[in-house]
Amino acid sequence: MANEALPRFAAVGAGRMGRGIAIAFAYAGHRISLIDLRPRSDDAWHKLAGEARAEIESSLDGLAQLGVIDAAQVEAIASRVDLVNAAGAPAALQAAELVFEGVPETLDAKRDAFAQLNRHCRDDAILTSTTSSILVTQLAALVRNPGRFLNMHWLNPAYVIPVVELSCHPATNPAVLARAKALMEAIGKLPVVCGASPGYIVPRLQALVMNEAARMIEEGAATAEEIDKATRYGLGLRFAALGVVEFIDFGGCDILHHASREMAASIDRGRYTAPAIVDRMVEEGRLGLKSGSGFYGYEGRDIAVYRRDVLSRTLGALRHAGLWRAPATGTLE
Repeated sequence: MANEALPRFAAVGAGRMGRGIAIAFAYAGHRISLIDLRPRSDDAWHKLAGEARAEIESSLDGLAQLGVIDAAQVEAIASRVDLVNAAGAPAALQAAELVFEGVPETLDAKRDAFAQLNRHCRDDAILTSTTSSILVTQLAALVRNPGRFLNMHWLNPAYVIPVVELSCHPATNPAVLARAKALMEAIGKLPVVCGASPGYIVPRLQALVMNEAARMIEEGAATAEEIDKATRYGLGLRFAALGVVEFIDFGGCDILHHASREMAASIDRGRYTAPAIVDRMVEEGRLGLKSGSGFYGYEGRDIAVYRRDVLSRTLGALRHAGLWRAPATGTLE
């Protein structure tokens, strides 16, 4: 097959993440190469390819059963994923303009994978790693022409969750970042950009929440069932309507300051002491919405319209959860 007929996109590593990324592109109408770089016997390759194909089709069948897509679309979407073995990898990599490395989370595995990407990918291809644990600054040294490299962290399931976290190193070319964002947006994703920091954004926040939930169970503060009810229909609904930082401004940075002080004193100082930025903002009177500035600026903004928009978002989440009730039609005795 000629190079021009090969897919423009490639996911390296035929495991769970690679398969999810492949579905995301195929769902958006693109062909994508799902590449296994490891040399295997014919039997081993056919077993892996069969497992990958079965998982892709099963994931799409799940969407069809939920009415997201028609059952007749499953085969067409799945057929856009080209399963490529080590022998076919050079041609598939040469054809790709955007490559996602998703091999196991060890530096040795990454080093081996990028050695092949450096050898076979064209000079203008954007190279990314989907790693959840290795900093982009560590991996950039493995890449020929590192200006075209960044980490791109997908959230599972990759074909469902819209957010993709893009982490750049100091030498990442701004044009490469812009192009990567545009390509993600074109397939319906919502790229967010963060620095070279452990945990990106979502894993770093969710690790704190999950650990605290486990501690609450350990301490006997609440059962798993009650915690999950509270997070799904209290915490989750609120943060679906308001981002975490927006939520600070909406309630007031001083509220966070005082709540943190009380919980630091009564529960654990290390876990609950507010960061210096919160104390500084309170001292400066930058309390959020009620003072006109906080983490965001509200000068010139119609606050009444903004509050109504937040209420609309919250009501939308409540209605979706089936928790919004119509008012009583009369006065109860």
